[in-house]
Amino acid sequence: MKVEELKFVKDFVRITHDAWLKGWHERNGGNFSYRIKDEEVAELKELINETSECTPIGVSVPNLANEYFLVTGSGKYMRNVILDPEANIGIAKIDEKGKNYKVVWGLINGARPTSEFPSHLMSHSVKKEVTNGKNRVILHSHTTNIIALTFVLPLDSKVFTRELWEMATECPVVFPSGVGVVPWMVPGGAAIAKETSKLMKEFDIVVWAHHGTFASGETMDLAFGLMDTAEKSAEILVKVLSMGGKKQTITSDNFRDLAKDFNVSLPEKFLG
Repeated sequence: MKVEELKFVKDFVRITHDAWLKGWHERNGGNFSYRIKDEEVAELKELINETSECTPIGVSVPNLANEYFLVTGSGKYMRNVILDPEANIGIAKIDEKGKNYKVVWGLINGARPTSEFPSHLMSHSVKKEVTNGKNRVILHSHTTNIIALTFVLPLDSKVFTRELWEMATECPVVFPSGVGVVPWMVPGGAAIAKETSKLMKEFDIVVWAHHGTFASGETMDLAFGLMDTAEKSAEILVKVLSMGGKKQTITSDNFRDLAKDFNVSLPEKFLG
């Protein structure tokens, strides 16, 4: 068997293709990572090479020590993953201290994990801690309508959460914790990784102003679905604003009723 034939790898490839078809990943835009389960690592053991050299991550993630990640490559096009997985994605193992990684499969011809790997790993680190290990996926996409809104809405988590919740009734059910917002920062480094990970303690979806969106989920489908739902809501808001703005909307009491019926907890700070 080849690595590309394993179910979790095929699922990963499918999501990259779906995200490309959505228009979220122009050129080499966006990236995707998955923290591989122990039973899936067991399937890999005879198929990978762990003799490669280590590379510094640039941040420290000790609770991810010895974990394996399936991740898209730096400079690689999401549209090409389905055509040649081994050239465009790879599996990286974190060292025993959580400070370095080595590529054990894929990313051939000297390719490296996405330049935003530090942001992914710090978010994975936080999500592993706050979800008792359940969340395993980080998807970063250049979501057109969410990016557009960062140019016209205040860069404030309360504003973004409430606006997106009001555009689609399912939104407070899909992301009841709300939406975090990071002001514009240079991508790819430790600084933006730290700011994103801080917000990931509270939110499953974080907006990078004028750049894109980070979504976290227990499964690939849940992370993709979260991104898709938030971007759909943003598209509706863009259209509403272009038609002159809201004339009526969902009220705070409406949201409280929804939360009761759907058994979700909505932070009061977004309802006041």
